[in-house]
Amino acid sequence: MSTLFVTHPAFLDHRPGVGHPERPQRVSAIEEALAAPRFDRLARELAPLRDDVEAAIVRAHGPEHLLRVKAAAGREDFPYAFDDDTAISAGSLEAAYRAVGAGLLAVDRVFDPAHEARNAFLAVRPPGHHAERNRVMGFCLFNNIAAAALYARKRHGAGRVAIVDFDVHHGNGTQQIFWEDRDVFFGSTHEMPLFPYTGEVSETGAGNIVNAPLRSGDGGARFREAMEARILPALDAFRPDLILVSAGFDAHFADPLGDLRLTEEDFAWITLKLVEAADRCCDGRLVSFLEGGYNLDALERSSAAHVAALAQGA
Repeated sequence: MSTLFVTHPAFLDHRPGVGHPERPQRVSAIEEALAAPRFDRLARELAPLRDDVEAAIVRAHGPEHLLRVKAAAGREDFPYAFDDDTAISAGSLEAAYRAVGAGLLAVDRVFDPAHEARNAFLAVRPPGHHAERNRVMGFCLFNNIAAAALYARKRHGAGRVAIVDFDVHHGNGTQQIFWEDRDVFFGSTHEMPLFPYTGEVSETGAGNIVNAPLRSGDGGARFREAMEARILPALDAFRPDLILVSAGFDAHFADPLGDLRLTEEDFAWITLKLVEAADRCCDGRLVSFLEGGYNLDALERSSAAHVAALAQGA
């Protein structure tokens, strides 16, 4: 068995503006890290433009949201800003479609008994976990991980899907989309108070949501404690058919957009824990999506540690 790595050159063409932290070089840094000889055994595929991508987006967001983003993509005054954080450029719609398509592809691969991929990492952009059902937000146009979860349910009969998010920012969009869905578990560690100012312990949805907020300055010990005390036991109790991961490496101590103090070793640790949970619950099926991570050196090292742990589990 192997770990699948999915990306595409089109992700470099999403350009939200000069000086924007969510820049094309993020994907280039990850590709450079995973070009090392120790990653030669990764299975590699390009993120596709699929015929069913708009249906997958509508399943997560509804048709009005899709039409709003497509209308913005048809403008000529690029980059066009939806808000202070989120903008679209000439290449953004294709990149966003391929980011969703990467998730659909990876779900297909981990459910296919004839395919060698046991788990997958998707270096995609724009990221997705802040995009709410009817709102572009926080660098995100479409919620890639929500689209993948709903696709797994429809295409592969996944009765229960778990999403674990360790980005420094709370995945408010994912939480909102699945707020009343008892068949989707959402567990998150994140810094508070920090954008988007959601993710309190009291936010539990239909009993399917577990938030474990951290404080500014918290490091690996506090992060691991939160995962082991709250997120991982709830994940095991949920017994999912698939685990999806919002892998935000902006919780790294060197990242400029947060103030948690995690290291590459912490990302490797949680990855191995999630791989072990996938082995116990769902035949190892796990798909990880790139979310945050804005210091390129830290992103390169952290993504390498994450993928090495995935490959170790595969």
